[in-house]
Amino acid sequence: MDEDLKNQTAQEAEPEHEATEEAAPETVETEAAETTETPEAQETPDPIAQAEAKYQAEHDQYLRLAAEYDNYRKRSQKEKDNLYRDAKADTIEKFLPVYDNLLRALEQETADAAYKKGVELTMNGFVEILKKLDVSVFGEPGDTFDPALHNAVMHIEDDNYKEGQIVQVFQKGFKLGDKVVRFAMVQTAN
Repeated sequence: MDEDLKNQTAQEAEPEHEATEEAAPETVETEAAETTETPEAQETPDPIAQAEAKYQAEHDQYLRLAAEYDNYRKRSQKEKDNLYRDAKADTIEKFLPVYDNLLRALEQETADAAYKKGVELTMNGFVEILKKLDVSVFGEPGDTFDPALHNAVMHIEDDNYKEGQIVQVFQKGFKLGDKVVRFAMVQTAN
């Protein structure tokens, strides 16, 4: 009986031991599997790859910052140029009544030749200054009417003129480069 009891105890102990042995190989296999996966998953990152990634990120940030600064510089320069051009156009516009008065003075008949010569010289000097400032005068009789340049204040029905042709100019127009400083006031034919 003692032997039966020992055998029974041994048999009962064996399954536990077998279970322990069975569990151990699974654990070993799992540990083996984790060991093979662990170097890939927990492998220390390559310092060169990290440095290259950091370099690329900082280089990209630098390029973006440089492009942003370049755009800012160009935009500021364009605003500065436009501000200068607008100030120049405003100044020229303030002097246009002087041009109109000199033109009227030249059209008036006078007996004083020295006076007429003085007005002509003043007008020529004024026109030269306008040319140096890149101001062009437009609006001559015979030109074709352009609503972007001319302001038609009168129309005339005359078969001697083509349709849309300028017949008479009441006030000359002025342009600073592409910008119209003053539209020409004209009479057109229909």
